[in-house]
Amino acid sequence: MSDVVRYETQGRAAVITVDRPEKRNALNTQVRAGIKEALRRAAGDAAVRVAILTGAGDKAFIAGADIAEFEGKTAVQQWRDMSDGPVFDAPEQCPKPVIAAVNGFCLGGGMELALSCDIRIASSAAKFGQPEVNLGIIPGGGGTQRLPRVAGVGAALRLILTGEMIDAAEALRLGLVSEVTEPAQLMPRALAIAEVIASKSPVAVASAKQATRAALSLPLDEGLRMERSLFALCFASQDKIEGVKAFLEKRTPEFPGK
Repeated sequence: MSDVVRYETQGRAAVITVDRPEKRNALNTQVRAGIKEALRRAAGDAAVRVAILTGAGDKAFIAGADIAEFEGKTAVQQWRDMSDGPVFDAPEQCPKPVIAAVNGFCLGGGMELALSCDIRIASSAAKFGQPEVNLGIIPGGGGTQRLPRVAGVGAALRLILTGEMIDAAEALRLGLVSEVTEPAQLMPRALAIAEVIASKSPVAVASAKQATRAALSLPLDEGLRMERSLFALCFASQDKIEGVKAFLEKRTPEFPGK
């Protein structure tokens, strides 16, 4: 693994930690590559059911891009960097659920990465924002596209055009996060959510993520067709057989993930 991204397993969760606290966990080339590698590792490990993405220390989740890398970079170089499997798409494309545990500054690229995750929970000390306009640029990791889908166009434009930060309570009100915890409870809560998901059928969870994500880009009729197809395919799984059998026998299912 990368020196700036730690990977460990806790129960059935892979905990992926951006480890540059002295730089407020800013996204540089090594961090972006490390996150993508960690998510690929989680996706390929049958013992892992959920991934949790967080930042080291108590100051920042990810406080944005490493601005030092911007200096002297040409438009062509930036385009190539952003076109080569951008890290901002990686959580969304991971077949397993990804939880963002936001523990401090979640700004710019950090917020865009969180928006790509399936579930977001925040410490009460978290701060969110898209400050790119302060640098004479715009969000480039999905902020102009995912943020309006999550918080609505008006709230998204307010954040993007002003570059202002909001606190965790406002992020909760806007739907950017699903819940807010005290700082000490953030990771225990993220792990608890992960364990609930891990107890379900991996086949069903992956199918549910795929179908729900498709709702953001497909017309309703196409989305419904996808849902029906994935629903029917679940009937070919050993998980479905075990789930139905356990229900009828009034016991807890033990899903094989097949």
